Amino acid sequence: MSEPDAKRVKMSGPVIGTHNGHFHADEALAVFLLRLLPQYRSASLVRTRDAEVLKTCTVVVDVGGVHDDNLLRYDHHQREFTATFPGKNTKLSSAGLVWMHYGHRIISAVTGLAEKDGDNELLYQKIYEDFVEAFDANDNGISAYDPAALRTAGIEKKVNDKGFTIASVVNRFNYAPSAREGADGPTENGTTTSGAPAPKKEKSQDEEDARFLRASAFVGEQFSLEIEDRFQSWLPARGVVKQAFGDLQQYDPKGRIIVIPYRSEGVPWSDHLYALEAEKGSEGQVLYALFAENGEPNSKWRIRSVSLEPGSFENRKGLPEAWRGVRDDELSKVSGVPGCVFVHASGFIGGNMTFDGALEMARKAVEL
Repeated sequence: MSEPDAKRVKMSGPVIGTHNGHFHADEALAVFLLRLLPQYRSASLVRTRDAEVLKTCTVVVDVGGVHDDNLLRYDHHQREFTATFPGKNTKLSSAGLVWMHYGHRIISAVTGLAEKDGDNELLYQKIYEDFVEAFDANDNGISAYDPAALRTAGIEKKVNDKGFTIASVVNRFNYAPSAREGADGPTENGTTTSGAPAPKKEKSQDEEDARFLRASAFVGEQFSLEIEDRFQSWLPARGVVKQAFGDLQQYDPKGRIIVIPYRSEGVPWSDHLYALEAEKGSEGQVLYALFAENGEPNSKWRIRSVSLEPGSFENRKGLPEAWRGVRDDELSKVSGVPGCVFVHASGFIGGNMTFDGALEMARKAVEL
């Protein structure tokens, strides 16, 4: 929305303000998050650096030089700004500021969980750690690993992953044709195939805002997928995994094998396993997880090596080397376990025709 338009809508409803010009992932997410709240669901958006126009906005993110929740101002660029999310060390961006101040309310608005509900708090912490914190780190130039330490250790990247981040995708929207311009390119008569005029070299404020809204919708969709998965799958799985964790000795005296019950909606178990181990002071104890492929009585079963840490491709203990890349009868012969189906060449996962067979594979693997 242009600045004159902002002054006209001031009295007609709430207005979210942010800066114009080149945009980043953090304010794109911050604006989307605010619009999940009932009071800002229909809010207008103003993108400007004009201090007088910003004064007319109900809430302002990523511009203005002020962080004051009482004033509804959420900038992080001021020299003295050092705020972090509780229990974290990453300096906040506008996305993290909005999540810190409004996260419980956003979760309540999206899921129906009461703001003081313990599950709301679990989601508040988890979504920051797994999703929002990366926006904060990216916008503040904080790397996941210390670059100097990596250079000292002589560690070099094996592949350029620059284009494989949400921030990189958002940056492309700065240069992409806006929805109003049409995205198919100009035709011979100077219009786009969508019928809109060909893009101009200089973008108008309306065109720039249209690109920002596309970027905000993109990061918002990723957030919506994240919170939906956490609420509908991850959160219910906690109780399932907690029960399974309490039954460890039933399958191995040293508690190295966990059996995950089948649920049609899935059971994302690894995060909860790490958390439960930490609570009990038994980090690294569980080596293998067993789970059924489906809910049928004759379901095949899988055996999965537990990763060293969340997201890691390294395992605490891979399946035995002699089993890797071997299948069916040959694998049963090598392992001495009936009903084997396969073991992946990397040793991270295998399968058996029955639960008893998968359990026997796990019991042999922990000792080899």
